[in-house]
Amino acid sequence: MSAAANKKLVQQVYTDSANRSGTTFLDNLAEDATWIVTGQYSWSHEFRGRDAINNGLMGHLRSRLATARPRTVAFNFIAEGDYVVVEARGDNITKDGIRYDNQYCMVWRIEDGKIKEIKEYCDSALVERVLGPFPAERKLVVAV
Repeated sequence: MSAAANKKLVQQVYTDSANRSGTTFLDNLAEDATWIVTGQYSWSHEFRGRDAINNGLMGHLRSRLATARPRTVAFNFIAEGDYVVVEARGDNITKDGIRYDNQYCMVWRIEDGKIKEIKEYCDSALVERVLGPFPAERKLVVAV
């Protein structure tokens, strides 16, 4: 796929997220995809495979938020080759009523029209303060 097509795919993922609707992300996530949460805190990990991403990482995030679909709004996209870099901001509330509006820089790698890798950069102190530590057992979710 071209850089423009990759950018369009990632833009649709964020449109779905902003609207708390759609299935673009899961429909286009490669079975062997990897989501890397960067840094050196409890959420830092390489989540490998659709199940680890959807049920491990995102499953725990969904369990902490007041709505089942997290909302992230993107405001800048840069695409080159297989990569799309996105600046975005969350718009969420936890089940405890605390705002969780993290700022993100996400690096997406698209391979043959599928989301192959996501590398997440964000305010790790905010994650730990608002969402709490990431449970070790959720990091053990592996693809079947």
